[in-house]
Amino acid sequence: MTPKTLKHVVQLASLALLGSGAIAPAFAQQVTLRVHHFLPSTSSAHVRLIQPWCDKVARESQDRLKCQIFPSMQLGGTPAQLFDQVKDGMVDAVWTVPTYAAGRFTKAEVFELPWMSVTAKAGSAALWTYVDKHAQDEFKGVHRIFMHVHDGALFHFKGKTPKTLGDFKGLKVRAATRANARMLSAIGAVPIAMPLPMVPEGLMKNVVDGAAVPWEGVPSIRLTELTKFHLDVPAGAPRISNTIFLFGMNEAKYQSLPPDLRKVIDSNSGLAASSWAGETGFDAVSAQYRKAAQDGGGNVYELPDAEYQRWVKATDAVDDEWVKDATAKGADGKKLLEDARALVKQFSK
Repeated sequence: MTPKTLKHVVQLASLALLGSGAIAPAFAQQVTLRVHHFLPSTSSAHVRLIQPWCDKVARESQDRLKCQIFPSMQLGGTPAQLFDQVKDGMVDAVWTVPTYAAGRFTKAEVFELPWMSVTAKAGSAALWTYVDKHAQDEFKGVHRIFMHVHDGALFHFKGKTPKTLGDFKGLKVRAATRANARMLSAIGAVPIAMPLPMVPEGLMKNVVDGAAVPWEGVPSIRLTELTKFHLDVPAGAPRISNTIFLFGMNEAKYQSLPPDLRKVIDSNSGLAASSWAGETGFDAVSAQYRKAAQDGGGNVYELPDAEYQRWVKATDAVDDEWVKDATAKGADGKKLLEDARALVKQFSK
């Protein structure tokens, strides 16, 4: 066989292999994202948000972009360290509460103030838009995929049944974030900061009398087994506080992906994804989790309107304190607060 003939045979064989799929084209590389978060795999966030998002990008990328999810801090560290884990490239993606690291996300923290929004869908859309406009610098190094809030925290108590502002004086209550702690101090309670997974132990050891937790978070820590009195706001009113959440990936990892895989992520990111997270993860499940608490013997008490207004007035200084913090860092705190509330109102229509 002459060299020319041999070359021709090799070319034909290569074309045949390509046609049969035996040799994958360069663009068909598969990428696995290591996703880390702090709740168990049975939690609503894992089941309704993180896993569905991962399944969707796997389908749309024809299984070239996959997730390996590590719940319950399986890769080590604490919930407060998750943002730095993804920023530093220790993991590829995280779902986390950025403000567990108190004082680092002051501008975005505005959505954790009392009485901000009624629905998680509207609050989440407002949060994404607000961060785009005013707070991208606080998330430098992390590619935001979606952000959301919950539909508002309420109180869950073990052995206590506080129903008025005066009843809260001296009660030890779990606070999720700095803004939540300030709200509790304003109503006379003693705030005890702790991530959600630590709440059951805190209640069992009497470190706290109760906890501020949204309905969505109740099943993941089996809170109805430990608390039987649940203090909520009047139906349709904004709740006592909120928490901001981030699902994001390492910026360098995102930039290293082939363009078509970045496109898959982009089509599952942003405003629409944030609204979806708020509605699917929180608005859609609150009623059933509330009912489950009642069916389990829990008493849900809603503040009368007049008492609710007393709470709103008592916490006025919480907003002022945040404005002072934001302004001290070079922002126009008053303007940012006004814009945040305007965005919530816009997306609530």
